[in-house]
Amino acid sequence: MVNTTYFYFFSPTGGTKKAGGIFCESISERVKMIDLGQGDDEGDLETAESKSAVEVEAAENAEAALAVIAAPVFSGRIPEFVTRRLKQLDGSGKKAVTLAVYGNRAYEDALLELNDVANGQGFQVIASAALIAQHSMAPEVGKGRPDEADKKEIQAFAQKVLEKNEANREDGGEPAKVPGNYPYREAKGMPVTPISLPACNLCGRCENVCPTKAISIKEKKVETSAENCMLCMACTAVCPEQARILPPSIQEKMGQMLGALKNVRKENEFFL
Repeated sequence: MVNTTYFYFFSPTGGTKKAGGIFCESISERVKMIDLGQGDDEGDLETAESKSAVEVEAAENAEAALAVIAAPVFSGRIPEFVTRRLKQLDGSGKKAVTLAVYGNRAYEDALLELNDVANGQGFQVIASAALIAQHSMAPEVGKGRPDEADKKEIQAFAQKVLEKNEANREDGGEPAKVPGNYPYREAKGMPVTPISLPACNLCGRCENVCPTKAISIKEKKVETSAENCMLCMACTAVCPEQARILPPSIQEKMGQMLGALKNVRKENEFFL
């Protein structure tokens, strides 16, 4: 087992954290969690837990710690918000495993992009995976995933990563090669934001959880900046009244687009 994993993740609706957490717990005795969605996006990420991750790992033996970097896939890409956060880190030759987590449709260029960002920050990516989680906008797609079958696959992958790491203690072995294309597919957003229903009790949880500060409560009304919102759906996941939703017309459109995937089980993919 690796002594410690430093788990860098962005998981607005919980799927990425769940999938990455299974991997981390399967490969290490201790997991240090660094939520990329918290803190000041314009500030220095190398503070508090994340700073301790870099400093502590530097003081340990090379094989005693591992960085695990997990991000959700938005329309075949890694969210630009995540790349900005990761570019505040200094990998300094540290070994890393990257995980792109997607909602049972396709991950396209996302894993390649994530590896490029990690390599650009000095991390040495020794293994990667594209993992399935429940879709954030169409919960019936990939419902319940990662499930027990996924867990077993991820645990088996963790064992293979351990074996590779043990066999290549000095250099980590050949870097992971993942699919993807250059240039990356165009990052396409949707010109909509979640809305608040009359059942909203103005508790402020959506405002507090929004990573881009797109939500504000003014004059007893929830306002959302379309310019800042990235449709991560964190606000809908945290609402205790289920009063934060996509506009019904958009929800219906998403259901039509992704409905065919409800009964399709995409497989996790692993790269060593």
